[in-house]
Amino acid sequence: MPPAGELDALQERLIRQVRRTSLRYGVLAPGDRIIVAVSGGKDSYGLLRILDLLAPRLPFSIELVALHIDEGRPGYDGAPLARWLEDRGGPFELVADDTYSVVQRVVRQGGSQCSACSRLRRGVLYSQARRLGCAKVALGHHRDDAVATLLMNLFYCGRIQSMPARYLTKDGALEVVRPLIEVAERDLRRLAELARFPILPRPACAGREDRARRSVASLLDSLEREHPRLRATMLAALKNVRPTHLLDTALKREPR
Repeated sequence: MPPAGELDALQERLIRQVRRTSLRYGVLAPGDRIIVAVSGGKDSYGLLRILDLLAPRLPFSIELVALHIDEGRPGYDGAPLARWLEDRGGPFELVADDTYSVVQRVVRQGGSQCSACSRLRRGVLYSQARRLGCAKVALGHHRDDAVATLLMNLFYCGRIQSMPARYLTKDGALEVVRPLIEVAERDLRRLAELARFPILPRPACAGREDRARRSVASLLDSLEREHPRLRATMLAALKNVRPTHLLDTALKREPR
């Protein structure tokens, strides 16, 4: 049995953390109507739970609309998630869009499974956001995702790039935000355990990018056994960039 009050204490800490992130990066703003993408995994459940708890404490009003996409995967059963969303009481949308079959066709034609899957999901999210009159889409990426993405770009793409807390879509019509970008994955995992979120099973992706991400996560886990604050330090580095000490000639240089 978990200690009495552990769930409340964890939620309060995460609320404070997400509030600080929002203030630092302008993630939430007065009058926002936000699509919250809920895949059925621990991160998206945690995102919706913390935003639900934070919203009434803000000095302005926001509206949250949970959105789950049935991608047409074999054996899919979204009933536990649907019941959870109904019990939550806020507005939500369940959308069926068979992106799975499209991805399989792309793979058979020699395309990248990861990039096709990501593009299709984002496309559905963006179109649903426009349909529902939402100008923002909230995703559940967390600190560990940001750090792993930094290393993946460094190791496999030859560039220094991670995940921003917010950005505009290419057409400028929507803003994508990541309220959990400074939250540790272990906290979201513990939140899911304590809150008993009905996690939807999802088969491991066989795509090259997903394999690379798992490999990087394993490397970070190994390093963090010797350096327990490694991921926190790497996140701090993303907020402390020194362009004068990099080799990209396109960077704006500051006088020393």
